[in-house]
Amino acid sequence: MTKLDLSKFEKRLMIRNTEYKDIDKILQLQAECFPGMEPWTRAQLKSHLDLFQEGQFVAEYNGEIIGSCSSLIINFDEYDDRHSWDDVTDKGYITNHNPDGYNLYGIEVMVDPQYRRMKIGHRLYEARKELVRRLNLKSIIIGGRIPNYYKYESEMSAREYVEEVIHHRIYDPVLSFQLINGFTLMRINPNYLPDDRQSSKYATLMEWNNVEYLPQSKRFFKSSYPVRICVVQYMMRQIDSFEDFANQVEYYTDVASDAASDFVVFPEIFTTQLMSFLDEKIPINAIRKVTEYTEQYMELFSSLAIRYNINIIGGSHFVQEDDEEIYNISYLFRRDGSIEKQYKLHITPNEQKWWGISRGDQVRVFDTDCGKIAILICYDIEFPELARIATDMGAKIIFTPFCTEDRQGYLRVRYCAQARAVENQIYTVIAGTVGNLPQTENMDIQYAQSAIFAPSDFEFARDGIVGETNPNIEMVLIGDVDLEVLRRKRQNGTVRQLKDRRTDLYEIDYKNKKF
Repeated sequence: MTKLDLSKFEKRLMIRNTEYKDIDKILQLQAECFPGMEPWTRAQLKSHLDLFQEGQFVAEYNGEIIGSCSSLIINFDEYDDRHSWDDVTDKGYITNHNPDGYNLYGIEVMVDPQYRRMKIGHRLYEARKELVRRLNLKSIIIGGRIPNYYKYESEMSAREYVEEVIHHRIYDPVLSFQLINGFTLMRINPNYLPDDRQSSKYATLMEWNNVEYLPQSKRFFKSSYPVRICVVQYMMRQIDSFEDFANQVEYYTDVASDAASDFVVFPEIFTTQLMSFLDEKIPINAIRKVTEYTEQYMELFSSLAIRYNINIIGGSHFVQEDDEEIYNISYLFRRDGSIEKQYKLHITPNEQKWWGISRGDQVRVFDTDCGKIAILICYDIEFPELARIATDMGAKIIFTPFCTEDRQGYLRVRYCAQARAVENQIYTVIAGTVGNLPQTENMDIQYAQSAIFAPSDFEFARDGIVGETNPNIEMVLIGDVDLEVLRRKRQNGTVRQLKDRRTDLYEIDYKNKKF
């Protein structure tokens, strides 16, 4: 089987610790981000790495540094509330860094202006938060600029300006961003940065508290591992262009991102909506025309995953590969820009009759920043062996994009997904299409009720249903699943289907172990 080359669609974004080789690029970036302000010196940045490399991060996009942040650890109680930036950073050299301190103090975040609105700043903040959790620190404290204050200085005080921003009556690019990221106001400091004319030298002292902080203990007890999932019950309606399709997809991605979802899930073969404007009545020819949009589909979803900082299960799409065969493929678009794919393994008689779809031959499990996941497309969830293989390979969530035209077909998907959740002690997610395409052969009617399922036991959702949509209504479902609860219940649940298997009597022999 000749595979589509995914590398040309991948745009790699990563947050990593700063290295000495990055210093020149950071100096150049700072000049672009803060014109008119005194920049770092090479000696200061080298001192940051010498003393606390673990607290320095960069955002790297396709090999280019597009963002960075710096920090140190202090005991904040040792500093005056009215401290200046020079006080808390020892004039930018952080020689006062205290590895035994209680607070991470952030001293700068910057993002290349060309790459803003891609949530780069948010990712840098998340890297700091994860560091604080790992080091068991009490909080993150920052002295934040208020760069739009100069526009209002003649008509209100700094305190009044900050209150207006907090109540969303004025937008400030720094303070508004910090509030969205969970920081609360402690006080307003005058004369914080003497060369910050836009802020009139003021800064807002902000704090984010680590709710998992354990006083006087180096032991870490994990109480939860929540993962938020947004399931799109997608309306198949007449459209006039690929741009119409892209707008509909971006709308749902934006909704999922606004809800701080880790995953957004689209349905199976929802790209057949493109057939509504392709003016081709013969199904096999229409499908081949749909495959011509593969590169646009890949570019769209790869871009959305990065821009909205979310992992996307891109439904599924018909792809014609170099062997001239057409496959039903579901793609995982990670928020770091990387892409994976899962072929549909079992082809329905309808897919074979109308479209001549070929089958894949491998179960895959994918690493994500929210644990291991698998994708079983529609009919594949009805074969219990596949879900057990994926579970044995480490999957904690199985995503099932589906497309069914009647209630009977839908219930086969639903009941099997619920059964897989119980028998594998795993979360399963089904996302389907609704609506109709009256002039489109073999895709004219849809039936769906999308849902998130859990094992049936104490601590999980009642009836094993985390959430479900209304039938046949265009909408989204947003629900949280907890991987730590899943881990504990696999060990000591009321029943333990994975531990109690009689492998002395039976086992699954997976013949394609290319994982």
